[in-house]
Amino acid sequence: MVSDPIAQTELTITDGRRRVVIEGFSPEVDGGRFAAKRIVGDSLDVGVHAFADGHDEIRVVLRWCAPGDAEWHETDMEPRGNDEWQTTVPLTKVGRYEFNVAAWVDRWETWRHDLAKRVDANQDVTVDLRIGAAMVADAATRATGDHAKVLKSAAATLTTEQALGDELDAIVELYPDRSVQSTLETPRAVVVDPEIARFSAWYELFPRSTSPDPTRHGTFRDVINRLDYVQQLGFNVLYMPPISPIGRQFRKGPNNTASENADDPGVPWAIGGPEGGHDAVHPDLGTIDDFRELVSTARRRGIEVALDIAFQASPDHPWVKEHPTWFRARPDGTIQYAENPPKKYQDIYPFDFESSDWRGLWDALADVFRFWIEQGVTIFRVDNPHTKAFAFWEWAINDIKRDHPDVLFLAEAFTRPKVMYRLAKIGFSQSYTYFTWRNNAAEMREYLEELTSPPVSDFFRPNFWPNTPDILHADLQTGTRAAFEARLVLAATLSSNYGIYGPAFELMEHTPREPGAEEYLDSEKYEQRTWDLDAAHSLRDLIARMNRVRQEHPALQSMDRLWFHDIDNPFLLAYTKNNEDRSDVVLTIVNFDYEHAHGGVLSLGLEGLGLPIDRPFRVVDLFDGTSTVWTGPRVPIELNPQERAAYVVALRRV
Repeated sequence: MVSDPIAQTELTITDGRRRVVIEGFSPEVDGGRFAAKRIVGDSLDVGVHAFADGHDEIRVVLRWCAPGDAEWHETDMEPRGNDEWQTTVPLTKVGRYEFNVAAWVDRWETWRHDLAKRVDANQDVTVDLRIGAAMVADAATRATGDHAKVLKSAAATLTTEQALGDELDAIVELYPDRSVQSTLETPRAVVVDPEIARFSAWYELFPRSTSPDPTRHGTFRDVINRLDYVQQLGFNVLYMPPISPIGRQFRKGPNNTASENADDPGVPWAIGGPEGGHDAVHPDLGTIDDFRELVSTARRRGIEVALDIAFQASPDHPWVKEHPTWFRARPDGTIQYAENPPKKYQDIYPFDFESSDWRGLWDALADVFRFWIEQGVTIFRVDNPHTKAFAFWEWAINDIKRDHPDVLFLAEAFTRPKVMYRLAKIGFSQSYTYFTWRNNAAEMREYLEELTSPPVSDFFRPNFWPNTPDILHADLQTGTRAAFEARLVLAATLSSNYGIYGPAFELMEHTPREPGAEEYLDSEKYEQRTWDLDAAHSLRDLIARMNRVRQEHPALQSMDRLWFHDIDNPFLLAYTKNNEDRSDVVLTIVNFDYEHAHGGVLSLGLEGLGLPIDRPFRVVDLFDGTSTVWTGPRVPIELNPQERAAYVVALRRV
């Protein structure tokens, strides 16, 4: 058989005396190709498999470097049996941690182990002590100060008692011979993000629709006035679609029709006009100073402003004339606009990531992020990142986070699973998901078990959205209050990061543009809207209560320890979350049939929840404050969507 010359590799042995094998490092993503993700304040459990041929003792240390540290630290790893080693590192800084493992044959401990057995067998150990003395003398050559003196003295008069005692052993172990130690072939990394990357509640609104006067375009100052409302609802991230100037050519009118009115505001994602491009603000919204005031005012209220970044251009964007090579030309000399045949989007020009000036394009796009960071923005929702080059994102995100490690990126990528996961691996902090399209209990359980298990949970942080300006799912098109309630509770309790597009969600907008479509009729994407925030049918009180529950219960503030419990009805989904010491246990039960009541018997794993299996425990309804007592692991449950679509309760010892 002829070998493929491209695939041929040569085994290179740098030093055949390195006998320890190191493998199975955790956490790792794709063998160390990408960094795992954690949150500041976490304790990182690091595991590795390490072993050598024969029966020699080995020593294993974890080497790690925190962000900004000039030197590496070392921590001994402890054996856990079956050649597995483990240690824990506190993650006290935001940024990128680097890790490696070093391991070597511990001749001193191997010798001591054998010496003890020989002594127990009453064998003559004279020669063995001479061997040990030579090891102590060798350690003395690496030691300094008093330790060197102690080791030299012990080497000259080594006794069995000294050799097997703890005092000398502790000093010798400080100065091992590591000249032939093994290390990981590929060092590992962990990106540590601020707490808001793990626990956040997002509220999306269109700034132009915040004006109380339907005849006037909303402004940043109107958004500042809307902060009271957002704060009362309990959201800590305010997300706005692009705020840049909007192109005039091929502008879209209501419901994605061609604009026939000069007053049509256009689509915010058609970025760029005579006023500027990605680093400018739409003049009708106000000034850049107004925007800075919005960011600072929101932050004082505990709300971060997240900005939409869409890397595409309208035909009026300054870059179209200044950098024509950044766009793909058609044979007739025109620029290729966006298409999803048969749909055409003449108002949007995609960037060409195969441009001959790709480096100039990359630098310009990265500078867009840097500009908005200078205005105070630390969270970006990135539009359709899966339609831009992976290599660009990996470079740009790592380059930006090197200088601004607290900056977060949310990937709006409703695409194939492997593509979504790749975006997370190369640096996106959070991601939209398939949550919206998991519409029965079995599908939801299967999906969450995937998201909350390694390796996915080491790099992918889901952000659940019941709706977006682009997505009005059939479940919500029923218009039933139970559907909105159920999807809100599922998003807010299954994921520690979730969001809603409002006020459409709380006002239960449910009419699609056309039958079978998932886009809203009279969508804010194409026109300015005026909303009645005080409408009697609004879900605002329920949303506010749900967000208070999330704030009050640590169990709901991470994706850890999500546990599904069996219930004998396919329309019902039951699950708990608890904090690490199980002092906070929250049980959620949701009815996926928004029209009919369903009941079943719930089977709880009480021991795993820290609850008694043979004594009563208290159940507190976190929406209305009522409480009852349950006994035993099997409990009858019924949910009538005409009354409520979901239970969210705390389980407590009596």
